[in-house]
Amino acid sequence: MGKDLKQYWSRNLKLMAILLTIWAIVSYGCGILFVEQLNTIRIGGFPLGFWFAQQGSIYVFVVLIFVYYFAMQKLDEEFDVHE
Repeated sequence: MGKDLKQYWSRNLKLMAILLTIWAIVSYGCGILFVEQLNTIRIGGFPLGFWFAQQGSIYVFVVLIFVYYFAMQKLDEEFDVHE
């Protein structure tokens, strides 16, 4: 059972690392680093870089929360540690 919990924790950490990487790319990459390139594209009259800095990042973060929730439910059931 101990080995399974190590594998469970390892997969949990891997999932968190992937989601945090996406979060960092969206928040820092799209909102700060690539803002000039993204500003050449307009959505609803607003530059895409500005949109990511103000609203787009928040939408992505909410999606990441749901992805983590559903992925962890699946992982919990797979390792039989669900409630």
